[in-house]
Amino acid sequence: MAEIKSTMDMVLERAARMAAAASADTGVEDLEKKGMRLAAEFLQGGRSDLLADLQAEPAGEQAAVRRGMARTLLRNVVLPRDEQLQQGGKLALRAISALGGKSGDIDRICQELGQILDQYGQHKEQMTQQLEEAIKGQMQQLPQGQGGQGNPAMHPQYREELARMLTSLNGQYTDAMDQRKELLLNRFSLPTR
Repeated sequence: MAEIKSTMDMVLERAARMAAAASADTGVEDLEKKGMRLAAEFLQGGRSDLLADLQAEPAGEQAAVRRGMARTLLRNVVLPRDEQLQQGGKLALRAISALGGKSGDIDRICQELGQILDQYGQHKEQMTQQLEEAIKGQMQQLPQGQGGQGNPAMHPQYREELARMLTSLNGQYTDAMDQRKELLLNRFSLPTR
């Protein structure tokens, strides 16, 4: 009977430890969510100094809030399909660099991501121009009545070839960005998701 009681006590103690750990995890998650919210407000223009917002938090909570901020900021570093995405990505990278403090490693990775964002736009434009010139060359070889004149972008082959090229380009640049984002997540001690 004493063995049953001691086993029951052990089960209850274990349950109490699990409940304490779960509440601690919930607290950390709440702090990360707070950081995510602050970063989202920053990106939308509702906050002007993300680092000051972080420093306003109690010292013991700053690491979790910083992780949430970094997670949201990195989600906003995406391939710049337009000028607004380009500017949003650059703003997020500046904020990540500031959150990294004096870490040269974080600054270097942010600079690499910034270069990738810039190179993507240039590479995309260059590929589009090359495709237009190739289609235009094909159109000029045809007799005038069979499509020898006109806009290369209206050629049936243009859209198909452009979609194929952009899919390949997007994949290459997304892979390069994801590698650097993972490095940054590791620097902020974030699990990858």
